[in-house]
Amino acid sequence: MKLFYSPGACSLSPHIVLREAGGPFQLERVDLKTHTTASGADFYGINPKGYVPALQLEDGRVLAEGPAIVQFLADRAPQAHLAPANGTFERAQLQEWLSYIGTELHKSFSSLFNAKLPAEVKEATLASLHKKLDYVSKALASRKFLLGDTFSVADAYLYTVLRWSRFFKIDLAKRPAIHDYVACVAGRPAVRASLQEEGLS
Repeated sequence: MKLFYSPGACSLSPHIVLREAGGPFQLERVDLKTHTTASGADFYGINPKGYVPALQLEDGRVLAEGPAIVQFLADRAPQAHLAPANGTFERAQLQEWLSYIGTELHKSFSSLFNAKLPAEVKEATLASLHKKLDYVSKALASRKFLLGDTFSVADAYLYTVLRWSRFFKIDLAKRPAIHDYVACVAGRPAVRASLQEEGLS
């Protein structure tokens, strides 16, 4: 398998999951400005959407969209216990978190990265984002990880998105539950290795 990634982007989530799952994989960096891979390939030819992550399987098929990729990886490595079994209520809870992170947190941060965003829209987006972070903080106040005591693919995604807070002067220390959570996830060997590989440590 090969993961196409860009350092610090949302592709960090499946990168972490690949390392948590164990087993061989390759990484190929993508320049999102030129849409060219490190080997010189046209990234649009790999993922017509033009953004990371994209996971190329051994048979050449490509899977895109982070939440789909991380669940696929978890199901291929059940021994790593990165996702509850399909068909269970707990799996639906995992999907609920993946959906929330993707549609509420990730999308909010993505808007803020737009340099052309009008000041009043940025202010409103930040206000809304703070309410969403309050929700996450409440959820984490009573548990170690999003689903309880076990790290899951949803945690890889949440951690990745929370790292972007630094770009917008969002002080996670003001929410102790989130601050402690980020520190806990950051200490995992797979996370440290992923950050080092991407030049983020």
